[in-house]
Amino acid sequence: MYPYTLTQLARRNPFCTPLVVLYQDDEPGQGAPVEPRLKRRLAAAAPDADSDMSCEYGSNKYYALCGFGGILSCGLTHTAVVPLDLIKCRIQVDPGKYKSIFNGFSVTMREDGFRGLGRGWAPTFIGYSIQGLFKFGFYELFKAFYSDLLGEENAYLWRTSLYLAASASAEFFADIALAPMEACKVRIQTQPGYARTLRQAAPRMYAEEGLWAFYKGVYPLWLRQIPYTMMKFACFERTVETLYKYAVPKPRSECSKPEQLLVTFVAGYIAGVFCAVVSHPADSVVSVLNKEKGSNAAQVLRRLGPRGVWKGLFARIIMIGTLTALQWFIYDSVKVYFRLPRPPPPEMPESLKRKMGLASY
Repeated sequence: MYPYTLTQLARRNPFCTPLVVLYQDDEPGQGAPVEPRLKRRLAAAAPDADSDMSCEYGSNKYYALCGFGGILSCGLTHTAVVPLDLIKCRIQVDPGKYKSIFNGFSVTMREDGFRGLGRGWAPTFIGYSIQGLFKFGFYELFKAFYSDLLGEENAYLWRTSLYLAASASAEFFADIALAPMEACKVRIQTQPGYARTLRQAAPRMYAEEGLWAFYKGVYPLWLRQIPYTMMKFACFERTVETLYKYAVPKPRSECSKPEQLLVTFVAGYIAGVFCAVVSHPADSVVSVLNKEKGSNAAQVLRRLGPRGVWKGLFARIIMIGTLTALQWFIYDSVKVYFRLPRPPPPEMPESLKRKMGLASY
């Protein structure tokens, strides 16, 4: 333990892994010595020059483009897996009729045809696009904010807790934005004859149940999405760090951008499997709750029981694993395309190495 105050700790963002360069401004005609200053440089995806970056890390433009990457990554991927999500929801709310993934596809095709597999795509695309904006944009914002509060050394030592706190904070707001479209999606997918499109579902829900119909699932949505997102970001960050440390035979700065994106995809899939397991019980409650009128989360949980909440887990692992991997791949690709700073995995600060006896003064 070191007797630092919070003010003394709030120094630099360790996720930038700054390369400190000392330089002097020598102006003609002035012989007075100029005090050295610190210049911070961000290591990015490849050994590109600073001038190749389109913006500074932590700038408004940086957060805005991160949010745009979140819109694409979440909106496109969730819409792409709507057929699998449809079957997963139906297995959860009616396991007697939809006994498995393959049986669910067969029954749906027989009753609704091929077009029936795309039911609910509109609220899915709109809802998860908005959610992605908040999730990824706010994650980057909260990660920088919390790391600045902790300071360089503590932020490195407690980096997993930092990832968990930043992702939970971001998802709290993202779920408020997602809840109305999620409620519409589940009604369309799981209640035959209720509505076939978003334009039919939303007005009917409001007329019959009022505004609460769109937000009654926000609490179980928090229970599902916040643990999911915490696992998604923390597991991804630490998996990337581990892969570059033990599996990739060269430093990230020497890897090409396609090689880095491949590492991103692999780390995203690993994180997705853990995400699916952690969040599945709450996902089952959300599906049943949005289908039924007059029920609450506690009643649904008691009725499903310990075994019922795990119905559809295999379908969710396939869906979430693939979806999470693609989300991180798209998000990182957006950063590469717009030439955003992409800090490498964090390294132990030199000051901490000296205190732990790992480096000489």
